[in-house]
Amino acid sequence: MSVAFRCEKDLLGSLEVPGDAYYGIQTLRAVDNFRLTGVPLSHYPKFVIALAMVKQAAADANHQLGYLNDEKHQAITGACRKVIDGEFHDQFVVDMIQGGAGTSTNMNANEVIANIGLELMGHARGEYHYLHPNNDVNMAQSTNDAYPTAIRVGLLLGHHYLLDSLDNLAGALTDKGNEFSHVLKMGRTQLQDAVPMTLGQEFHAFANTLKEDLQHLNRMAPELLVEVNLGGTAIGTGINSDPEYQRIAVARLAEISGMPLRPALDLVEATSDMGAFVLISGMLKRLAVKLSKICNDLRLLSSGPRTGFNEINLPPRQPGSSIMPGKVNPVIPEAVNQVAFDIIGNDLAVTMAAEGGQLQLNVMEPLIAYRTFDSVRLLTRAMTMLEEHCIKGITANEERCLELVENSIGLITALNPWIGYDNATRIAREALTSGRGVLELVREEKLLDDDTLTDILRPANMIAPRLKPLRG
Repeated sequence: MSVAFRCEKDLLGSLEVPGDAYYGIQTLRAVDNFRLTGVPLSHYPKFVIALAMVKQAAADANHQLGYLNDEKHQAITGACRKVIDGEFHDQFVVDMIQGGAGTSTNMNANEVIANIGLELMGHARGEYHYLHPNNDVNMAQSTNDAYPTAIRVGLLLGHHYLLDSLDNLAGALTDKGNEFSHVLKMGRTQLQDAVPMTLGQEFHAFANTLKEDLQHLNRMAPELLVEVNLGGTAIGTGINSDPEYQRIAVARLAEISGMPLRPALDLVEATSDMGAFVLISGMLKRLAVKLSKICNDLRLLSSGPRTGFNEINLPPRQPGSSIMPGKVNPVIPEAVNQVAFDIIGNDLAVTMAAEGGQLQLNVMEPLIAYRTFDSVRLLTRAMTMLEEHCIKGITANEERCLELVENSIGLITALNPWIGYDNATRIAREALTSGRGVLELVREEKLLDDDTLTDILRPANMIAPRLKPLRG
């Protein structure tokens, strides 16, 4: 039977740590101190994996330089590999928001890796005189370089999931644009009738605005994240590390993670500056804003069904009311809207946290990490949900779209080059006050013959540039 508790000591005294725990006393203190979000480190697996990768790279560098013996090196790297492979993630229990600039996260990783390593060496958990969390696992490191490096690596490891979700959503919108390319409808500005377009053009515009962000995120995010301050230790001066340590550790981390990481040119600057995270968060916010706008449009275009636009049908996902029978709500776009609002709030939190740094360190990094990882996770899930549960199932109400075009006052704009602005204004006002159709009034006044009207009103002639009549 395992021991129920083991006694561990630190600067502040002794505590009873659960005997089956792989974390230690400093992690336990953090768990007791920071009962805030209820979201532990393990909620973001790529972050946990990145922490283990940083520790493995550091151990490899220290071993190569002769500071870590073979037995300890094998134990640390063996433990790191297990975490990287997905084991022991439940032992990363510290709250994402914490005081101490991430020290609790760093020590959670150090203690878990040390205790896994001790077992690999044939020793009991907590027998740190054989393998120590600080002296061995944290050798040549500080929280201030290991933690932000892990944040960057964790974001890079999960970046392709975000891009895949965005690419799939843009592709689904493109498919709908092709499907609806023949459906003539009215475009609108300021919620008022404007000029004709096709439903396909509307959906292609949705797709293309997301493809812009796909290109930016694909190119810019990795560029902003690959420069790491590993080797800077406490404030960027590299104290307590070998002169060759940074070069070797960063190179090993690049190999382990598969990411093109490079050392920061100015480690003091890189240790305190959070500008890259501000830009990344801003890009995520921009994408969230675009998604929210698209969802607003989908809700409007599907509104009704009898008293709204009713130009498209969103796939019904669930009954919409506990009191109104037959009601079906646009629940998927509504949920994406709320995700977007959350991400906008995350961006403000990241901005304020980046501004809140002082002198050689930004102690608000835990909030930056939490909110950035949260935005990536929410966006990825929201885009997948929108694609699978909404976009793919959208259908067009073609007759309704054509009816609105034929009855719209906005149709007069297409006739303006042929009958002149004054005539067009007069016809529009008469149609508006009388309730009669624009085409009916134009024919009545013989402003244009039927052949000319037919040509003007061809869908292909109303939705793209064309030669206008010359005025003599």
